[in-house]
Amino acid sequence: MLLTYVTAMVNPSLRDGRLPASQKTAIITPLLKKPSLDAGDLKSYRPVSNFTFLSKVVDKIVVGQLVEYLQSSGLMPRLHSAYRRHHSTETALLRVLSDIFCADDRQHVTLLGLLDGAS
Repeated sequence: MLLTYVTAMVNPSLRDGRLPASQKTAIITPLLKKPSLDAGDLKSYRPVSNFTFLSKVVDKIVVGQLVEYLQSSGLMPRLHSAYRRHHSTETALLRVLSDIFCADDRQHVTLLGLLDGAS
């Protein structure tokens, strides 16, 4: 019975390509980045957004459809880890380490550049 209501709410979002205004809100909670930081300093906090149940359902469905399309069309990069089943930061790290060890076995120099988008 609940599935009928959720389906009736999700399908228009998928058809129209947008969420209803009622689903575009979030409760934003400031969380301390680390327990050791000063709780009185606003820079010690990061915002965490809690979205509505329906917006999360629509998000999961859209991601699932997009990933399925990209995979079936051969457009998903083979080594892409995000949003893929059985792929994670651990599998990405294992791949990088494997490449480094193989290069070392061949006596090649390895240079690893890491970028962090955090400010």
